[in-house]
Amino acid sequence: MRIELSYYRYMIRMLVTGGLGFIGSNFVRLTLKERPEYEITVIDNMTYAGNPRTLDDIKDSITFVKADITDLEIIEKLVQDNDIIVHFAAESHNDNSLEDAWPFINTNIIGTFRILEAVKKYEKRLHHISTDEVYGDLELDDPNKFSEKTPYNPSSPYSSTKASSDLLVRAWVRSFGIKATISNCSNNYGPYQHVEKFIPRQITNILNNEKPKLYGSGENVRDWIHVDDHNSAVHLIIDKGKIGETYMIGANGEKSNKEVLSLILSFMNKKPGFYEHINDRKGHDLRYAIDATKLRTDLGWAPRYTNFEEGLKDTISWYENNRVWWEEDKKTTEIRYSKIEK
Repeated sequence: MRIELSYYRYMIRMLVTGGLGFIGSNFVRLTLKERPEYEITVIDNMTYAGNPRTLDDIKDSITFVKADITDLEIIEKLVQDNDIIVHFAAESHNDNSLEDAWPFINTNIIGTFRILEAVKKYEKRLHHISTDEVYGDLELDDPNKFSEKTPYNPSSPYSSTKASSDLLVRAWVRSFGIKATISNCSNNYGPYQHVEKFIPRQITNILNNEKPKLYGSGENVRDWIHVDDHNSAVHLIIDKGKIGETYMIGANGEKSNKEVLSLILSFMNKKPGFYEHINDRKGHDLRYAIDATKLRTDLGWAPRYTNFEEGLKDTISWYENNRVWWEEDKKTTEIRYSKIEK
């Protein structure tokens, strides 16, 4: 009996916002696998990007709440009942933000404000997930990378709202003394990513015997990181990060969109020219690159997936073996893109 009481005494209650999303759901899985001392509650509004099948196999191991993070009453209750809040919830697709910015303003700014107010009221620990897109972009031949000292220079409604949410967190730390950290990460890839995103869209197009799509010349560069590496860094920041600090998360994975597509074509046994060029999107950032020196030196983090090609092969295999997860989303996504990419 004493052992059982000791076990429950040291359970840590964690609230994960946006836990049906790509990175959030993988974070939940990683936490359940590696941290049995955590009791996890997930809040997600189940928008088009939150596939209800994502957590089906682990639903008995978590508590799930379907709700909007802008709902003050629900957020206050959930924050009060948990020890740590990990804030993934966000509208995140650039193309969609160009069509309608309001969902991004509502979720990314107002939703973050609701969480901050609840964290302040109940004095809870917060980690806020952000993106490298808040820094704008770099020239293709620029030797520099984004660091914690890079000025914000967002270029889309999406990245502007994420920059706004970051600044709110910083202000609440300084003005009200909340216990919060921030991380800005480069482009994630891996399982459970919505098919509107670059890598899964190309993979699923090929699986449907359709040509992948490449914006413009495809020279735009992204700094890729496996989602499990991102999430391992988040845990380390929660454990050891200094309150009020920002940490960049990246794995030195710079590749152009064309390079990534060429690898996908090769791994899926398609000819190098098996794709379509489409008009570049508005305000398409040229290059992102992360300098994760602070994370590596101050906290001792290192990525597990140091070979992008192997991680990409694993990702392709996941989409090949999980068609039921993405097929319905694929239909609606391509209908939407057909209107945008005329």
